[in-house]
Amino acid sequence: MAGLQGALPRQSATPGSKSYGTALAILSFLAVALIGVLLRPALPVDETRYLAVAWEMHQSGDWLVPTKNFAAYSDKPPLLFWTINLVWSLTGVSGIAARMVGPGFAALMLWQTGRLARALWPDQPGIDTRATLALLGLPVFAALGGLTMFDAALSVAVLAGLLALLRAGAGARLGWLCLGAAIALGVLAKGPVVLLHLLPAALTLPLWHPSRPSWRQGLRITGLGLLAGALILMLWLVPAAIHGGAEYRRAILWTQSAGRVAESFAHARPFWFYLALMPLLAFPWAWVLRLWPAAWQADWHQGGLRLCLIWSLAALTAFSLISGKQLHYLFPELPALALIAARLAGPAPVSLRLAVLPFGLAALAILLLGAGLLPAGPALADLHPSSTLTAVALILLAVIWAALTAPGLVGGAILSLGLVLSANLVVGLTDLGRRYDTAAIAAVIAPRQDRGIAWIDGRYSAEFNFAGRLTRPVDLPDPAELPAWIAAHPGGVILGTSTSPGPGWRPALHLPFRNKIHAIWLVPDHPMPEVKP
Repeated sequence: MAGLQGALPRQSATPGSKSYGTALAILSFLAVALIGVLLRPALPVDETRYLAVAWEMHQSGDWLVPTKNFAAYSDKPPLLFWTINLVWSLTGVSGIAARMVGPGFAALMLWQTGRLARALWPDQPGIDTRATLALLGLPVFAALGGLTMFDAALSVAVLAGLLALLRAGAGARLGWLCLGAAIALGVLAKGPVVLLHLLPAALTLPLWHPSRPSWRQGLRITGLGLLAGALILMLWLVPAAIHGGAEYRRAILWTQSAGRVAESFAHARPFWFYLALMPLLAFPWAWVLRLWPAAWQADWHQGGLRLCLIWSLAALTAFSLISGKQLHYLFPELPALALIAARLAGPAPVSLRLAVLPFGLAALAILLLGAGLLPAGPALADLHPSSTLTAVALILLAVIWAALTAPGLVGGAILSLGLVLSANLVVGLTDLGRRYDTAAIAAVIAPRQDRGIAWIDGRYSAEFNFAGRLTRPVDLPDPAELPAWIAAHPGGVILGTSTSPGPGWRPALHLPFRNKIHAIWLVPDHPMPEVKP
């Protein structure tokens, strides 16, 4: 990260001049993401579940219908699992390689954001590098972009769609086809939700496009793009619906699309949920005082800024009305925030004094905690050894100094990557990481999978399937079925929590996992009399 400060150019001489700033920013992000993957375990339940689905696709060779715990999995489309298996075709089955797929999509987002900035403001020298740095400078992007999730792939599709709209609005003959391909890619990444991110910009094309196409032309591009996207999507959807059977067909055609949307406009969470999160989503750029007068004086009728407003505000409104709200649902709008920040900041220096203040205080508190000068309560019991906390505090102070002395938007990128690196060090080098690691339990149950594995603590999200490289499903007997399962699986293994209604004898092991103590019962090899649960 220190090299990022000195190597990036302060400003490109001309729009067409060769600049290595964007490439260096992308490589810096990938390096920090790789360190995070090496340090911390795959996080349950999302990362472990998606790795399990990809692993089962690899085992079965069935790329049409994903499975979770070897049953059809309709909650998410297959693009992420396809991509992981494509990577495995080159590397072999590897947790590290699989977990770098998400960061790979995020790195592509950084490059696309630079391209979009250059297309929107071709008269602004260095705007592509500044936009890339502004996106990298958002800690929410740097943190979530390093995880195995669907949102980065969805964002790649959204950015591809916006670039296609720019081409189509300028008269490119196949621009609508590129838009359709982007829509299909987004549906394969995370479902029809891509339309909430992309359609507002498509339907308002004449309001922001530099060429000012007519409303008729804009509607024609949008309609042809939707038609092309639907036809491309059918290449997977039709055979998957036939191959997956009636239940899977109903799930992907209704439950996970129109049904989920129809049931979600219920205001279960307050509509202001995302508004309250905006200081976090837009950190640190919303905390840079110089940008506020620049925003007041900016020409928001200019096409590029107007696109960013339409793109971000439409998604903010739509997801505020939807009851199910998560921070990462607005991940595809982070490039819009970055583009606005890059345009308002220009090539002039940016001061992060206000933004780094809380982290400076946090670093001092961590330093005192590591030295034993602050009491560590039960909530901090897993932050051991204390030497890790001391090292992280010193690293964080160095990151803050580098961010304050860096030119332009580079400081934000240094701060963002430094915060993510520090968090990964804390998770990976203390007992906290071991509490979320599935490896210890998987190592115990995997050798007995041929004899049967039972999970008796309610819902199972395939947390241990990839870590144990399981080739058979984990059984889910209810308490009434457990005696019969034990009789049918001598030598098997039963897994639950210490509060689960067990098989009637003492567990062989107790292992911590997440916020519970998990118990493992070994079924004897010889037949047993029926026991009460």
